[in-house]
Formats: sequence, structure tokens, C-alpha cells
Amino acid sequence: MPALPVAFEVGTFIVLGLVLLFDLLLVVKRPHEPSMKEAGLWVAFYVGLALVFAALMFVFTGPEYGGQFVAGWITEYSLSIDNLFVFIIIMARFSVPRKYQQEVLMVGIIIALVLRGIFIALGAAVIENFSWIFFIFGAFLLYTAYKQATDSGEDEEEAGDNKLIAKLRTVLPMSDSYDGNKIRTVVDGKKVFTPMLIVFVTIGLTDLLFAVDSIPAIFGLTQSAFIVFTANIFALMGLRQLYFLLGGLMTRLIYLKHALSVILAFIGIKLILHAMHVNELPFINGGEHIEWAPEIPTFVSLAVIVATIVVAVIASLIRSDATGQDKAEDGLTDGSGDDASSTPAVDPGLVEAADEADVKEPRR
Repeated sequence: MPALPVAFEVGTFIVLGLVLLFDLLLVVKRPHEPSMKEAGLWVAFYVGLALVFAALMFVFTGPEYGGQFVAGWITEYSLSIDNLFVFIIIMARFSVPRKYQQEVLMVGIIIALVLRGIFIALGAAVIENFSWIFFIFGAFLLYTAYKQATDSGEDEEEAGDNKLIAKLRTVLPMSDSYDGNKIRTVVDGKKVFTPMLIVFVTIGLTDLLFAVDSIPAIFGLTQSAFIVFTANIFALMGLRQLYFLLGGLMTRLIYLKHALSVILAFIGIKLILHAMHVNELPFINGGEHIEWAPEIPTFVSLAVIVATIVVAVIASLIRSDATGQDKAEDGLTDGSGDDASSTPAVDPGLVEAADEADVKEPRR
């Protein structure tokens, strides 16, 4: 990538750091459930900020690297939206009060940034010295794509039910209810932890798993650590507000997982082809580059990613509306009188979890 002006790189991280700091202070000082208008304005602001940065990348580095940023940002943003399904279930499983869910999500974003920063640094160092790592990344993404396509959702429904969480519950003194957004509280004169600690640990572990999936994916689109890191930051910024903006609408995106599996498989194949093109392994083609292996251009990757997501979203909404209409007609014919059209055609477990996250109160 052409060397960017130092002032541009430093300025980028300063601006992003200040925006994230302001967002964090806003959550800490005024925990609340944002309105649809507030959430929508914040999401529009963050998306607009990413598009402005993309334009600057096109100006300073040209269409190749500008396109790499856009492709990486869209891919990471799509994966982040998919992750919101899991966040909904975590919030419901631990009965997090609605007005404190913003803080939980903000902590999760900070943890994700730290973990992804570590993975990006390690990934960049490994790629710099071992080109064969692309074979491993490619194979891993193909496996992840297969798991994504065949996932029944049972793992998501069991979010938080792991040995570490169970161990924490038995080892640490813990209250049965929340005390605002505090991690520790006093019960009968003794200091104990609140369930908020378990929520933060669960979010952190979930972020770790997400980082393992997402970092190889974006390294399949660009080898620039700067682009990888900024694309991840922009993908995570606004995720908190997006959680409240989409709400139950996320459960209507029934084909999003399939779209992501297609994208991950495409990037996995692209990585393997790139690994073949720059091959240095002695037991493959005598350690020589495989010249016939094509390098997929960035604009092709971007087109495939955007087209896959657009098709998945449109198909999901059409399927959801059609199924809702069928249910409405069934409700009219069976005499039940229920408004069946208000229930989208989605996994009942996700719908139930979303409802619980909205209304379920913690035990007192």
C-alpha cells in the first residue's frame, strides 16, 4: 500500500479514539434505552463517518486500497450484525435490564477492539514472514463457512452455558439480582459480585470467538494492518445503537447466516488461490509459485460481497412477509382471531429471546 501521510494515520486514530471515548462517557453518564430516532441518527453518523474515511482512502491510496477498505468494512459489519443475534440471547439469558444493555454492549465493543487489535498484530507479523499461513486461513474460513451454513442455532441458544461461567458462579460470592450497572454490591453487610460480572465475561468470551472468525476473513481481502484495524473499528462503532435500532427486525434476516457462509467460503477460496500464487512450500510445485492460480481482484471481491448481502436481505424480507401473510390467513380461517401477521417467520427461540430481553425483569 502506498505510504500514507503520518498525520493522516495518527489523525485517524485520534479522531476514532475521541469518538469512542465520547460514546463510552455518554453511556456511563446517562444509561438509558435509546429511542428509534436516537439510535437511527447514531447509526447514520457512524456509517457516514466510515464512508467519508473510505473516500479519503480512495484519494490518498487510490481505488485498489480504497476498495479493500470498503470490502473489509462491509464484511466485518455484516459479521457484526450476525453477532447481534447472540447478544440478544445473552441479554435475555441473564435478564439484563433494558436501560443497562447499552453499557454491556459498550464494554463488549471495547473488549472486541482490544482482542482484535492483538489478533491483527499477530496476523500481520505471521503473514509478513510465512506466506503459507494463507493456506491455513483459507481452510479455516471454508470450515467456518460450512459450520455457518449448517448451524441450527443450538450453540447460540446455549450462549453463556459453559464451564467457565459455571465455575465463576460456584467460586465467587454472587447476588441473585442486579444493582444498577455495578459489578459489586453489598448484601447483608458482605461485598458480593452481581450477575453483571458474568454478563461481561460472557460477552468477552463471545468477542474472542468472533475475532477468531473475522480476522482471517478480512486478511483475505487485504494484507494492510492499517486497513484491517480501521475496518474493524468502523464495523464495531455504532453496533450498540444498531442493536436497539434493529431490535426484532434482526430476526427477520433469516438468510443472513447463509449469505455470510457464502462470503466466508468465497474469501477462503480467494486465500487458497493467493497462497498457491505465492507458494513457497517445497512439497507443493517444488516450492515454486503456481502461476496459473488467479489473483481475484478487489473490485470482484467487493461486488460478490455486496451482491450476496443484498440478495440475502431482500430474500429474507420477502420470505418473512410471505410467511407472515400465510399465518395471517391461517389465523382468519381457523377462527383463532390472533394477529398472526405480527409474528415473523423466524426461529422461535430467537423471537422468545428478543422478547425476554425487552420485558424480563431481574430477580430481587
